Amino acid sequence: MDIILIIKSILLGVVEGLTEFLPVSSTGHIVIFENIIKFKGTTQSYVEMYTYVIQLGAILAVIVLYWKKIKDTVVNFFPQKVGYEKSGFKFWFMIFIACIPGGILGILLDDLAEEYLLSSIPVAITLFLGGIWMIYAENKFRKGSAKNKELSVTPKQALIIGLFQCLAIIPGMSRSASTIIGGWIAGLSTVAAAEFSFFLAIPVMVGMSTLKIVKIGGLFILTSSEMISLAAGFIVSFIVALIVINGFISYLKKKPMKVFAVYRMIFAVIVLLAGYLGAF
Repeated sequence: MDIILIIKSILLGVVEGLTEFLPVSSTGHIVIFENIIKFKGTTQSYVEMYTYVIQLGAILAVIVLYWKKIKDTVVNFFPQKVGYEKSGFKFWFMIFIACIPGGILGILLDDLAEEYLLSSIPVAITLFLGGIWMIYAENKFRKGSAKNKELSVTPKQALIIGLFQCLAIIPGMSRSASTIIGGWIAGLSTVAAAEFSFFLAIPVMVGMSTLKIVKIGGLFILTSSEMISLAAGFIVSFIVALIVINGFISYLKKKPMKVFAVYRMIFAVIVLLAGYLGAF
């Protein structure tokens, strides 16, 4: 058993759990920290697969925390029972609409983004520019987004959020930040936008991660040490994400998001300086 690999996997699981739902880009942080700690398995396939598997751990946290809401949408799925506006059909149809733009662009551009932008320096640049964009968007759009505190989304709002989610194809931009900003522009409150982002992550991340894992070759190509470290990262990301999601929602009810934008910019400058000094 490779103890060092498992320890590194646990560390990255913490990073994933902390950053998946915060507007700071989990992919960007994972890429940078993988480089910092020299995270490698016996094959490159393991490193690629690891990222997608631990994302599923974070997504499981959303399912657990919002299980009552998910169950209610299933029990009350058909409009004939509770009416269209309160039906699970309407809820998941809005999620489906929001998935369409990202699904199309993801198929077209995801491989290109991974090939040319999935490394520490491009990610750091995107983190910095994305931080500036977050500050601008919050100052301009959040003030008018106090209405619609309930998670009720129209087709137009879902489409706007889905279009903004496309920005997350760029590593370092952050799917959470992109969808929350899209929610502001669509007229949602910050909490409603964040919660819609959580639910939207379920089909998006499960679908994307499953396709990537199958494309890479599946879990059975891994060694026993790699499987154990993968399980450790999955469990840790799940536990940390459980804590972070509740804390994030509580934070958004009272305080601005710009603190995350400032963090992104500071972190990006540190990474760029490290790159200049030859760390990457």
